[in-house]
Amino acid sequence: MTTPPPPQGENPYAQTPTAPLTQQPYAPFPNQGAPVPPPPTPAQRGGKKALRILGAIVVGILVLGVKFGIGWWADRTDAETTSVGACLHNDGTDSDADLNEVDCSSDKAQFTVVEKFDDSSDENKCQTVTESTIYYVQSGSGHDVVLCLKETK
Repeated sequence: MTTPPPPQGENPYAQTPTAPLTQQPYAPFPNQGAPVPPPPTPAQRGGKKALRILGAIVVGILVLGVKFGIGWWADRTDAETTSVGACLHNDGTDSDADLNEVDCSSDKAQFTVVEKFDDSSDENKCQTVTESTIYYVQSGSGHDVVLCLKETK
């Protein structure tokens, strides 16, 4: 027969007993049973991209309009914008004229426009205008005009 081992002293590393673990009931996920919203559609992202592309196109058109439209408009001379009956003064020379519109009662008025031919550079146009004593032709860069003038002085 065997004898049981003698009792040992208290275990200094022993843990104190805790309450027995009981299993908690399973809690459902918060959205369980509720419908889940669908993920965002790619069209929403494409809309922003299309808006950016459209904005870039508009900016490009504005830049080109400023570069060419305003440049063309700013290059226009009084010869292009004048009308029949207006008076002009030459601030340039006979070989490099710089005609500017002035008031007909002004001492600066040198010429009166008796006929104007837009979109032409044909200097012979003024030969049939009887009142014309001199002509002015401007051509190039889409700014063609012929003025039939009468000297006022």
